[in-house]
Amino acid sequence: MCQANRIKTNLLKIRQRLDNYSAKLIAVSKYYSADRIKEAYECGIKDFGESRLPEAVKKINSLDDVIRSDCDYHLIGHLQSNKIKWAVGFFKLIHSVDSKSLADEISKKASLLGVEQEILIQVNNSGEEQKFGIAPSKLEDMIEYVSSLKGLKLKGLMNIAPLTDDKQYIKRLFLEMYKLKEAYNLEELSMGMSNDYEIALDSGATMIRLGRILFE
Repeated sequence: MCQANRIKTNLLKIRQRLDNYSAKLIAVSKYYSADRIKEAYECGIKDFGESRLPEAVKKINSLDDVIRSDCDYHLIGHLQSNKIKWAVGFFKLIHSVDSKSLADEISKKASLLGVEQEILIQVNNSGEEQKFGIAPSKLEDMIEYVSSLKGLKLKGLMNIAPLTDDKQYIKRLFLEMYKLKEAYNLEELSMGMSNDYEIALDSGATMIRLGRILFE
């Protein structure tokens, strides 16, 4: 099966699951070429997730003008302060704001460019030391802080679940994220990847981030 047909076949299966939900599919294209983005676009996908800066910007800019302008791009990986210049004003949504200092720098760059940058706050509610994100106990303070900054528009929260076969544990973490999103009256909840997106859908995700299960 050719790659384009593989994406089409995979997407059909995914959309059968998505039919019962209103969640947006973000195709995680960070490991794939511009040609694969084009193939996914031709299958109807218009939201793509990237993380490797500035390589991602170069890849997106290499796309045909029609495709590039017709799609939305999401920064889903950890954002280092020294790479903010590549992200602000280029990506529609930055999913991975995980500190006040990072929010400060994004705000400064957005104000300099005269843009309003949409962001999500990344929450680490599993307590894994190797993962980025703030603790749920610090979320209220973070939301208040981010809301006070110019050039930022807080849209919601993002979460990355642990790699585990314990589906009930993942479910508890995702439901906790949903409760936080509702408690603070936020619009978006980005959670769920190839191995756990169905649990995320059942737990209230508004965005799911799929790479391997879509492209391979």
